[in-house]
Amino acid sequence: MTSPFRISAYQVAEWGQMTMCDAERRLLANALLDISNEWFVLVSESCIPIFDFNTTYEYFQNSSQSFVMVFDDPGPYGRGRYNYNMTPEVELEQWRKGSQWFEVDRDLGIEIIRDTRYYPKFKEFCRPHCYVDEHYFPTMLTIEAPQSLANRSVTWVDWSRGGAHPATFGRGDITEEFLRRVQTGRTCLYNNQNSTTCFLFARKFAPSALQPLLVLAPTVLGYG
Repeated sequence: MTSPFRISAYQVAEWGQMTMCDAERRLLANALLDISNEWFVLVSESCIPIFDFNTTYEYFQNSSQSFVMVFDDPGPYGRGRYNYNMTPEVELEQWRKGSQWFEVDRDLGIEIIRDTRYYPKFKEFCRPHCYVDEHYFPTMLTIEAPQSLANRSVTWVDWSRGGAHPATFGRGDITEEFLRRVQTGRTCLYNNQNSTTCFLFARKFAPSALQPLLVLAPTVLGYG
């Protein structure tokens, strides 16, 4: 079952289809028209910022890399989705997987929207159950600009409950302890240094989470 959402009155994007990547490319293309925009972050309606604006801005400003999750999954949900018709543009050892929730700078944003080399291959040969939005950008950017990638996302999700989608959090889940754990519960590399500030956004939050989030935002998240 697909979950379509409208980008405009005439264009529909569907989960797992190339139309998802088309929508993301259109969003980037429009944002790039404003020359004052330096960084571009893709989040969903179920995401929340977990730090104040200044912290988030400085994190991107001072980073030497962009935050696109990229990893090589040798199993059936990674390399198992590869189609050998992707050669010679994409070889099996170049095939990557990642989250669609990314942050890129202008250079990578331009790289994404101007691509005509990899797009036709992914459109034709990465079809359900390939889930092109999990592979196209991670693979293409790894080939073209690997040094520009931190190989991780700045959007926190919880896959520990199992299933095809990450956990959704509602009113009963929102506590100060939970939010603090999301903010600093992991260690990562930031500019080649260990850091406990690994995420700037988190998902998925249900509408019922809004009220307790508003209560805790000023003291825990630093805004509101």
